[in-house]
Amino acid sequence: MKSSLILIIIYSSALILKAQKVDTVSIYSQAMHRYIPTVVIQPIRTKATIKLALPTVYMLHGYSGNYSNWVTLVPNIKRLANTYQCYIICPDGGYSSWYFDSPIDSNYQYQTYICKELPNYIDAHYNTKKTAKARAITGLSMGGHGAIYAGLQYPNVYGALGSTSGALEVNYLKTKYDVKLRLGDTATYANNWRTHSMLAMIDTLKTNKQAIILDCGIDDYVLPLNEMVHRKLLKYNISHDYIIRPGKHNWEYWSNAIAYQMLFFSIYFEKNN
Repeated sequence: MKSSLILIIIYSSALILKAQKVDTVSIYSQAMHRYIPTVVIQPIRTKATIKLALPTVYMLHGYSGNYSNWVTLVPNIKRLANTYQCYIICPDGGYSSWYFDSPIDSNYQYQTYICKELPNYIDAHYNTKKTAKARAITGLSMGGHGAIYAGLQYPNVYGALGSTSGALEVNYLKTKYDVKLRLGDTATYANNWRTHSMLAMIDTLKTNKQAIILDCGIDDYVLPLNEMVHRKLLKYNISHDYIIRPGKHNWEYWSNAIAYQMLFFSIYFEKNN
């Protein structure tokens, strides 16, 4: 009996060739001339998967958050990386960047970072599938805004987009959450507010082939913003999943929602790769 147990342990150890690793890396942004900290969660690799290139899911944090939020407050995402055999990338988006390329502050060029510089670095340093059909981006609150707003403009980078409790239209947040620090005051820089509207941006797209998932809690104060974007996508017959479930604007909701989004992305990856 004891010898059989030893054989099982040896066999199991041989199958798991690479244990799970969570890196914190500093990535230099040419656009912002500084290093940006980023968490990279690698899945456990087995003998069968050790050489396979894997898809990537980029997760953006919310207002006043940072790059460590997802991995520390939702530790289950490490298990999700294993379950779906993908890298999960959690970049820092600043206290209140809104993931815009700010037209008034060259120190805030986060759209360029998350849609160009960051995926270029990840693809160069990890064994990833280097195609939009193997990349997804999602986020919570401000990060949900960033994932959808920036992701829709870069279909050649991200094939799948997600948002959980996304603050999806900044024109309804003009006096809140530092948006005016990125776009300027509404009188002097009125055009910035028009050109950085999610709803106006969707008007310019009209068609889209990306996989999109939006979800929001029924008691969340940003639910009306999600409804607006949902209706705009319906107007142009842009395919998307839209989910409303019980919940508020908090980590309890996001911890639950991200599991559904990861399943959505996994189905997309399997269908397209």
